[in-house]
Amino acid sequence: MATSNAEYLEKHIRTGNKTHQCNQCDKSFSQNSHLLSHLKTHTGEKPYQCSECDMSFAHCHSLKTHINTHTGEKPFQCSQCGKTFAQHHHLIGHIRTHTGEKPYVCIQCGKCYSQNSHLISHMRTHTGEKPYPCLQCDKAFTQNSNLIRHMRIHTGEKPYNCNQCDKSFTQKSILEYHQRTYHGEKTQCSHCDKVFSANRDLKKHLRTHMGQKPFQCNICGNVFTKKSSLTQHHRIHSGERPYQCNECGKAFSGNNHLLSHMRIHIGEKLYQCNQCEKAFSWNNHLTSHMRLHTGEKPYLCSQCGKAFSQSSYLIRHLRTHTK
Repeated sequence: MATSNAEYLEKHIRTGNKTHQCNQCDKSFSQNSHLLSHLKTHTGEKPYQCSECDMSFAHCHSLKTHINTHTGEKPFQCSQCGKTFAQHHHLIGHIRTHTGEKPYVCIQCGKCYSQNSHLISHMRTHTGEKPYPCLQCDKAFTQNSNLIRHMRIHTGEKPYNCNQCDKSFTQKSILEYHQRTYHGEKTQCSHCDKVFSANRDLKKHLRTHMGQKPFQCNICGNVFTKKSSLTQHHRIHSGERPYQCNECGKAFSGNNHLLSHMRIHIGEKLYQCNQCEKAFSWNNHLTSHMRLHTGEKPYLCSQCGKAFSQSSYLIRHLRTHTK
């Protein structure tokens, strides 16, 4: 009995006043109501349902926080920049963008994240896990948000409407890209004819004229004008492709590559020929097309001197020399 009392005392000291222990795991609580609430994580019980959508929650406070997404209420404000959030944990995650804190570390590659959810999502690039399957087709996704966006292929839903024209889109990021490209104010580079919808992009572009490449890869020594280019370059070494197309599942190392790829699905053709009415999804396709008008053939065969308008034509031609 003395041993039993000693064990109880040791446990009491360790847990403080948390005398209500879960019989499913080693967690303990100071109040029985907290234990009952915790037990729902084991049973999967979610008795609190949102009246606006079909989501349900294990805890009443989680439902109240979720309702803010429908009402638009954002009661949690950042003291650094004034930005507001519907949920407290979103504010905590945002504050780390000011402090630079990234407490969640990947044990596989050492990459750090400001939010645990981002780490969990990243870990799936190592495990290959895709826990969110589409019930309409055989596709599966690493994130629930990607599944939700993918489902719009089946439903035809385009919830993001442009307030300056009648176009609508399946994703907010594509709407923002459309608004910047078509409706946004553009600034032209003073050194060339390129135009930019964001001043930060112009500043980054100017480094190409000044020859500044302040960002160096610590693996191969390559240098870059933009930090984002270095980050994207690092993925060549790591093999990471975190940007996944929710239409077809193809993954990319950079968001710009994903946005460019998305034009296949939405049919957007931003680059128009000024000689004829043809339009293209990518600038390099327009550049190739323009050679039909100019007659330019910059790709020269080193074997026979024959010239071609596209590198693919030259590659195909070179095979005739190796036969």
